[in-house]
Amino acid sequence: MTGMFTLIRRRRDRIAVTASLLAPLAVCAGLIPVRTSLVNTDAALLLVAFTVAVAALGNRLAGYLAAAGAAVWFDFFLTVPYERLTITRHTDAQTTALLLLVGIAATELAVAARRRGRVVEVDEALLAVVQSTATLVAAGEESGAIINRVCVQLTAMLALRGCVFEPGPGPARARGLRLEPDGVLRWGSTRWNIEEHGFPDEPVAVPARHRGQVYGAFTLEPTPGTEPSIHSRRIAVVLADLAATALADDRSPVRDA
Repeated sequence: MTGMFTLIRRRRDRIAVTASLLAPLAVCAGLIPVRTSLVNTDAALLLVAFTVAVAALGNRLAGYLAAAGAAVWFDFFLTVPYERLTITRHTDAQTTALLLLVGIAATELAVAARRRGRVVEVDEALLAVVQSTATLVAAGEESGAIINRVCVQLTAMLALRGCVFEPGPGPARARGLRLEPDGVLRWGSTRWNIEEHGFPDEPVAVPARHRGQVYGAFTLEPTPGTEPSIHSRRIAVVLADLAATALADDRSPVRDA
């Protein structure tokens, strides 16, 4: 799930960077026929609007490039002397400087707002994943179907290359990397810093526990260098435990109503 969000965000950022390089040039060039009658502050406001749009679409780099491009092309095309990076009027110099500063400020506001919105968006998606699986477990869905569903969810959520489930307590006790309930990746007592290094190119075990008993482990095949969020890693453990709950229910004796 987070892997999918990351791919979408990267594609969107690439589009925004391209737009940041082309849009200010296109806007200023398009205003050439009316530049002698157009008030420069009106042109600057139009460029600010484009800068905000680019920053809202992409990342901080795109916003900064759009702000810088707007200032440069505004100077080049719309201030006297034309087609030269020279400003002779004090008001034009002020407008160019304000155009750059306002563009940077708008970029920072857009980045902060998008970051907050992204966190809410991802958290809601992760909650929906847990709710859908928990509903199936509560409804008594067969454990094999739950395990397959969890594998699919883990693969999408953590951008994995593969995921398999090994029943029994052995896999969870085996030496190697293990994802803990707090979302931390450990090798024995040693912590692996995912935020700094990303996932290593080694299998990772996620034990499936229910009421203190281990029913098996999901063995993850990570994509090296990916950095799933701490929320995603914690949800991965919750999903593994839901699979263990389904296994425990399968083994429970049937009681008469």
